[in-house]
Amino acid sequence: MNCIVIGSLGFDYIMDFPGKFSDRIMMDKTHKISLSFLVDKLNKQFGGTAGNIAYSLKLLGVDPFILSSAGNDFGPYEEFLKKNLMETKYIKQVTDVVTGSYFVVTDQEDNQIGSFYGGAIKYAHELDIPDNLSDFVIISSTTPEAMNKAVNQCIQRKIKFMYDPAFQIGGLSIDDLKAGIAGCQIFIGNDYEIALVEKKFNIDHRTLVGMVQILITTLGASGSIIETKDEKIDIKPAKATEILDPTGAGDAFRGGFMAGYLRGYDLKTCGQMGSIAAVYTVERYGTMTHKITQDEFLSRYKQNYSVALNL
Repeated sequence: MNCIVIGSLGFDYIMDFPGKFSDRIMMDKTHKISLSFLVDKLNKQFGGTAGNIAYSLKLLGVDPFILSSAGNDFGPYEEFLKKNLMETKYIKQVTDVVTGSYFVVTDQEDNQIGSFYGGAIKYAHELDIPDNLSDFVIISSTTPEAMNKAVNQCIQRKIKFMYDPAFQIGGLSIDDLKAGIAGCQIFIGNDYEIALVEKKFNIDHRTLVGMVQILITTLGASGSIIETKDEKIDIKPAKATEILDPTGAGDAFRGGFMAGYLRGYDLKTCGQMGSIAAVYTVERYGTMTHKITQDEFLSRYKQNYSVALNL
């Protein structure tokens, strides 16, 4: 069981601000913002959308093939992937630029402000989906050019795919965004991103649901909603023992969901698997610092949802 994961690779610089952004932001002055936050924690971790999603897939018994680009400082990251038995063959490494970097600040209410320096991601559009490698592709946030190319290749080859434009919703044209949504098997985003798409298309939510086979809206600590033309499924959040860092929780959810979906499980079970996967990463600093054993995952699933799961 395998899956191709398209997206970014990068180093995450995760910082904690011991206050609330809302106490520093004056809404009547947002036309001219000049803010700086004194943080009390800084962690450098491996990250990027493709790396994060692939990591959770691997922990849950799926063999992911990462299709992405990396820079001249990728050595330690590559070593980490190989140590965790993850394929690196389809990662394009270049020598003239560094790997991307994500800088994010989290406040006491788990709100985040971040920025991403693309680095080697500018070469991502040169990559092609390999033939006969997998019958499912996850297209997560990378450059608009790379995402559009992947969408077109999936549609032309009739490969099923999850579409996860996230940070690039604003950078994609309306036509390109519509092509990805209309052509995908699954469209996923958080509630802000879904609302942004609706605003960009000037449509209501029911119209968006009608455009896609499966729509997933993640709601952070409130769980998620899975919708099709015929049903709406509310997914309760799994309980975390503690919340240290929400960075990467959405990517972990995607990995957990797809680990169920690729096994042919029903949508409710897939969503609940996503919620369980997500809590593992919020309990640790970093997006790939958690570990999941099959027995632990099954036990935690039963504790949260009162039903047994088989993997």
